[in-house]
Amino acid sequence: MKHILTLISALIVMIHFPYGMIASESPLVYTIDIKKEIDPTSWIYLRNGLSEADRLKASAIVLHMNTYGGLLEAADSMRTAILYNPIPVYVFIDNNAASAGALISIACEKIYMRKGANIGAATVVNQTGEAMPDKYQSYMRSLIRSTAEAHGKDTLVQDGDTIYKWRRDPLIAEAMVDERVAIPNLIDSGKVLTFTAREALEWGYCDGIAENMDEVIREHIGYPEYTLERYEPSWLDDLKGFFMSPVVQGFLIILIIGGIYFEMQTPGLGFPSAVAIVSAVLYFAPLYMDGLAANWEILLFVIGVILILLELFVFPGFGIAGISGIVLVTGGLTMSLLDNVDFDFRNVTEADTGRAALTVVLGLGIGFALMIWLSGKIGHKGILRKMALETDLEEAVSTPIHGELVGKEGTAATVLRPSGKVEIEGELYDGVSESGFIEQGSRVKVIRFENAQVYVVSE
Repeated sequence: MKHILTLISALIVMIHFPYGMIASESPLVYTIDIKKEIDPTSWIYLRNGLSEADRLKASAIVLHMNTYGGLLEAADSMRTAILYNPIPVYVFIDNNAASAGALISIACEKIYMRKGANIGAATVVNQTGEAMPDKYQSYMRSLIRSTAEAHGKDTLVQDGDTIYKWRRDPLIAEAMVDERVAIPNLIDSGKVLTFTAREALEWGYCDGIAENMDEVIREHIGYPEYTLERYEPSWLDDLKGFFMSPVVQGFLIILIIGGIYFEMQTPGLGFPSAVAIVSAVLYFAPLYMDGLAANWEILLFVIGVILILLELFVFPGFGIAGISGIVLVTGGLTMSLLDNVDFDFRNVTEADTGRAALTVVLGLGIGFALMIWLSGKIGHKGILRKMALETDLEEAVSTPIHGELVGKEGTAATVLRPSGKVEIEGELYDGVSESGFIEQGSRVKVIRFENAQVYVVSE
């Protein structure tokens, strides 16, 4: 009977595996490199990698970390994605996990480090390396503390007593940010905490020391046999990340405002319009592709621009249309940077709102300041002199013409807003209105002549 059962089992195996091989799938481990400054590009790498690992049904995700830090907003998004990812995320710190890198590492399920690696020094600093005001440090302290707390506590029983111990002590995490935090036998007040690999292992901020990724996966995560997949960034990832940088976004806002302003100073559509349109596309397109900018947010911006143009070209003066346009333009630019869904801001923190508003306000402010400065510099001595005629046209025009034109009446050949064309006795002249908006076809009177332009008032 035993031999018969063995024969039947062999026949079943041959039917399902005719080539004599029994399939044995090894667990899939997905790795993502975080080896550059933490910025929107790094966030795109991580988000796309997590999504791809989920699609491939990976058993584990390992971040290969080596960074000195970067932008807090990008690090915040990355640590949130890691904490709530359904697949466990581990990190192997190859050399450095400083500042924003420390925050991301603490969010991971397990931390593994190479000998000689370091983790910590998470104080928020500016571009020059100086510590930011306490308002920013306070937010970072709370952020890194809550990240450590998210891993919960272990229950220990000692001498009949139940003890609850943090898996990652939040106070230690806070000491990486604030030099005022003192921990007995670890660090004195006045120093920001940075761990070596051995120190991190002793204090619960490292779960194992390994020399390479293979050792981490085989000996520490526990997959002696595994299949490895690595996230390979595309050129589109890098391009999107570049245009989502706060500095680049601010610069694009400057170009949008500048393009609109200088287009209003010249008749017809030209180079300034092209600059404004291209800049708007480069601003919104990466945000739209990333799921931040919704159709209605872009529509707010477009309607705002239209209202501003209507106020300038159709309705004399400055009133409801102009003010509404400015509000809608600012709102559209700002809300496109926030992860809200139809005015649902539950996932948007106060810090997110502040950063978005600061990016837009600085861009608008610098844009208007540059417009005023450039308006007075173009055509004068310096690098901008070739952007306008250098010849003094007032001197080039004969004195008799100067005297003859003053006091004469004519017609606005184009809309004066305030510049345009004026027809006087059958001749066209460059004209500037001294009495505000003047409709095409309106009667005008010349009050003076300067720089080969007639300055007119409405009759």
